[in-house]
Amino acid sequence: MFVTTRLFREFRQEFNYDRVINWFPGHMAKGLRLIQQRMNETDILIEVRDSRIPLSSMNPKFEKLISQSKERIVVFNKMDLIQSESIQKIRHGFKHHTNLPILFTDANQDKNVKKIIEMARSKIEGNPLKYPFINIMVVGMPNVGKSSLINSLRRVGTGKGKAMPTGAQPGITRSVGSTVKVWQDPPIYLVDTPGVMIPHIPNPEQSLKVAVTGGVRDHLADCQVMSDYILYQLNKSGLFDYVELFKLTEPTENIEELLTAVAKRTGLLHKGGIPNLEGAAAYWLKRYRMGALGKQILDDITLNGFAKHFEILQDLNQLEKDTKNLTASQVMNNPLLSKQQVKKIVKNKRLEKIRAKRVKMGPRKF
Repeated sequence: MFVTTRLFREFRQEFNYDRVINWFPGHMAKGLRLIQQRMNETDILIEVRDSRIPLSSMNPKFEKLISQSKERIVVFNKMDLIQSESIQKIRHGFKHHTNLPILFTDANQDKNVKKIIEMARSKIEGNPLKYPFINIMVVGMPNVGKSSLINSLRRVGTGKGKAMPTGAQPGITRSVGSTVKVWQDPPIYLVDTPGVMIPHIPNPEQSLKVAVTGGVRDHLADCQVMSDYILYQLNKSGLFDYVELFKLTEPTENIEELLTAVAKRTGLLHKGGIPNLEGAAAYWLKRYRMGALGKQILDDITLNGFAKHFEILQDLNQLEKDTKNLTASQVMNNPLLSKQQVKKIVKNKRLEKIRAKRVKMGPRKF
């Protein structure tokens, strides 16, 4: 085997990245409002997450909306892209922080999706007067596989083809859609919703994980940086299939060396045989997302990793409540807030001061 213990120890154990990739266009804010409006019509709410980033694909914005739902299930899609032994670790980790039912699916192969229909049918059979039919709403962050799950449920339940458009890039679904029947008798309907990104991801590496797995538009992130992050994660996990795949002599930490090998192997060359590194990065990224470079989870799914993530979520939730009592200086120096959030909060505080001053001065005299 080409990997020695000495070489393995030389691999990076940290990835230096300080840019937060934020993506929250207008249709997401609108979608969030429409989801809230239709929550009263919802009997079961399915939140879809990406199995490769079970923690990073959680959106705290859903929590307030979802609490109104009568029943909720968390579906970890794309289970085919992670190792089977990781499934139990994820279950175990979430069990310490939530009692929500969890299901792992591969919507492309219809794996485990029928369990959702069975759950809906049992709800109807348990109280047919209250539930003559079931409405299921599907929510989640961009590109976690919401539309694919609906299409899979429709295939399994009715034998019909896909009802929702899907694509490799996020943002295909841009509005809360119409209902799709996935079971005839008793009637079960699903509604697709736009993927809603976290308005501000507090951690740069978390935002990079979301980008690498296809959660934001590729042009918003640097393809070569994403490629380097993939290389870092593969080496860290001891996944070296790429060495043989792209005819390297040994694992590498040099992203330019890797992309040069990818370009030569795939014929992605400019005039004069110069490697097209950007094209190679896009190819490398695509292969990774397909699972061709190895099955891998990017989040820390140890109990300690879960504890840290939920602690950050609690801090952010508390911060949202406390910002009204913070001074402008405290707001600006808070690492959990984005520049946009700081600007908005400081602006609101200034407006509050102006309003208070006007009230104190009394009505204007003309």
